Amino acid sequence: MNTKAFAEGVRLGVGPGAAAFVLALSFGAEAEARGWGFGLPVLFSALAFSGSAQFTLLTALAGGSALAAITSSVLINARYLVMSVALNDSLEGGRLRRAVQALALADASFVAAHRDDGRYDAARLIGASVPQWIFWVSGTAIGALTSPSSELMHTLGLDVAFPAFFLILALDELRRSRRAFAAALFGAAIAALLLLVTSPGYALLGATAGALIGVLPEKEDTA
Repeated sequence: MNTKAFAEGVRLGVGPGAAAFVLALSFGAEAEARGWGFGLPVLFSALAFSGSAQFTLLTALAGGSALAAITSSVLINARYLVMSVALNDSLEGGRLRRAVQALALADASFVAAHRDDGRYDAARLIGASVPQWIFWVSGTAIGALTSPSSELMHTLGLDVAFPAFFLILALDELRRSRRAFAAALFGAAIAALLLLVTSPGYALLGATAGALIGVLPEKEDTA
């Protein structure tokens, strides 16, 4: 593994990790309030490492069956199928090694690992995920132990830290790629239309279809 790229990934992962820590506080507190205790939410965060899926499962279990909760979590993480296809050619080694590298796939790490030539740096991907995982698990543990109220999180402005940071990441990616910009516009249009007929959660799921622009052949520069 390229240690320099790994170290660069760790540096890039600290920012989104700090933002994830704030969100993990909310997850830990909410899970504890719903009777999950301390150990279960921490173990869930350590193994799943997916805020969107974990919050979806937590919410769905409170109002529906276990099957519906699991199905919702799987659907909300369907975006990783598209991301893994884009990442596939950049991974190294045999199947087992590639599978281990793919475990580090996370939204912010995917962006951090993106190189200017369109490929992805696996060492930087893994490096970026390390601090995020540590922040996510520790934030869940502290949230479950201290149970900070949603009013306190809102007063301190912590409830907008996570989405604000990902907005910055998205803007940086949109600036570098025309296809990413087109995908974002397509996804936003889908979400806007779906909001007229369904809930925000389903609109968000539908918006991921904008990523399908990535499978289209890229236009070569003839200049």
